[in-house]
Amino acid sequence: MRVDKYLWCIRYFKTRSIATKACKESKVRVNGDLIKPSREVYPMDKITVRKNQVNYELIVLDTPDSRIGAKLVDIYRKDTTPKEALQKLDLLKYSKDYYRKKGTGRPTKKDRRDIEDWHTEGAIGSSEEEE
Repeated sequence: MRVDKYLWCIRYFKTRSIATKACKESKVRVNGDLIKPSREVYPMDKITVRKNQVNYELIVLDTPDSRIGAKLVDIYRKDTTPKEALQKLDLLKYSKDYYRKKGTGRPTKKDRRDIEDWHTEGAIGSSEEEE
């Protein structure tokens, strides 16, 4: 089975074209090698997928005939992603929501000025500590 189709079948990508694009952009490796979307995958191949600033690592256990349900994904792959990488993903989520609530839109002019003041105060404070 093609690697782009495999990643789509086990639900790492929402569409097959997105999986193909990731392969073309060198975000997918099989056994440490950069690959083309047409590369065949076999059981016991190690796949590394760079997605959302995290390197997901998985081992192919079997190839499905077609796209499968989310509950059946573990039959066809073994996830060996380090826990540190998944914790990094959680930290990224929290770092984006520290200032503005979701759905409040773009920062206003006052918000932008407050952000700039906060950044300049941090720069001034760091230079005073060095002296």
